[in-house]
Amino acid sequence: MRVTIAEVAQRAQVSKATVSRVLNGKPDVDASTAQRVRKVIDEIGYVPSARAVGLARGRTRTVAMLAPSLTWPWMGEVLQGIVDTLEADGYGLLLYTLNRGPESLNQFANHVSANAFDGLLVVEPPDALHYISTLYRAGLPVVMIDDRGSHPEFPSVTTTNRQGGADVARHLVAAGRRRFAVVTGPPHFGCTQARLDGFRLALAEAGLTLHPDLVVDGDFTTEGGEVAVDKLVASGIPFDAVFAQNDLSAVGVLRALREAGRVVPDDVSVVGFDDVPVAGHTEPRLTTIRQPAQEMGAAAARMLLSTLEGQPMPDHPLVLPTSLIVRESAP
Repeated sequence: MRVTIAEVAQRAQVSKATVSRVLNGKPDVDASTAQRVRKVIDEIGYVPSARAVGLARGRTRTVAMLAPSLTWPWMGEVLQGIVDTLEADGYGLLLYTLNRGPESLNQFANHVSANAFDGLLVVEPPDALHYISTLYRAGLPVVMIDDRGSHPEFPSVTTTNRQGGADVARHLVAAGRRRFAVVTGPPHFGCTQARLDGFRLALAEAGLTLHPDLVVDGDFTTEGGEVAVDKLVASGIPFDAVFAQNDLSAVGVLRALREAGRVVPDDVSVVGFDDVPVAGHTEPRLTTIRQPAQEMGAAAARMLLSTLEGQPMPDHPLVLPTSLIVRESAP
C-alpha cells in the first residue's frame, strides 16, 4: 500500500498542510518541526505523487537532465532520444553537467530550489547519487538512465549487460577461439561485474574457463586499453581473443595489438561493447555489443512524462536488450 501524506502527518503530529510545506521547502516551518517531518518521511518511505508536487510547485513543462559530461561517446544518442520524446509532448529540456564538480552541483541545486523544472533525467551521477535520492524522496520525479548497473532506489532504464557479456563469449567460442582475455571497466561500476559474469557463464557452458591472469582492470578509456594489452603481452600467457568492456577500450586494444605485431583478427579477435560511432571506423572495424542508447533516452523520457501526468512510478528498472554487431575484428 502506498504511504499517504496523512500517515506522515499523523506520525509527525502535525497537519497535512505542514507536511506539504516541508516537502516544498517553505521557510515558514519551525526547524525542529521540519526535521521531525523529514525523519518520519525517511522512516516510512513516503514519496509524494508527481501530480501533487506539480500542483504545489506550478508546472513549467520543462524537464532537466543531469549528466557527468557531454563527451561520453554514447551521450549524443541518449540526448537525441530524450529530445525527440520531450519535444513531441511539448516539453523543453534544461541540460546540466558535473564538469566542474561541486561548483556545477551547487548551480544545479540552485535551479532545483527555484523550481525551474518539473522532473529530472539523470545519467550516472558520480558522487551525486545521494543528493538525487534526497530530491526523489522530497517529491521530485526522477528517472535514471543507467548503463552502469547502479540500480538506484528510484526508477531507471537499463540494459542487459550480463547477456551482452555472454553473447560475446558465445560468438568467440563459435569462431574457434579458446584462450580469452578481458579488459574490464572500472571495478566500482556494476556493469563491469555483470559483463564479466555473463562472459564467464557462457564460457562455462562451453566447458571453458577464463585464466585469472588474463583479466586486466581497465578504465573505459583508449589509453587504458593500450596499457591492458601491454600487461597481457608481458604476462607471456597466450591469448587469441580479447573482450574489451567498452568500445573506447577496444580502440586502445586494437592499437596496442598492432604495435605488438599481432594481426586482428588472424592472431587475436577483438570485441567491444557499446557500438558507438567509432566502432564502425576502426581498422579493422570493430565487432561489438550494441547498447540501445537512443532507445534508452527515449524510454526514460516517456517514463518521466508518464509520471508527470500522474501515473505511478514503476517498481523495477525497464531493461532494454543489447545485440551483437559482427564486423571484421571478430568475424
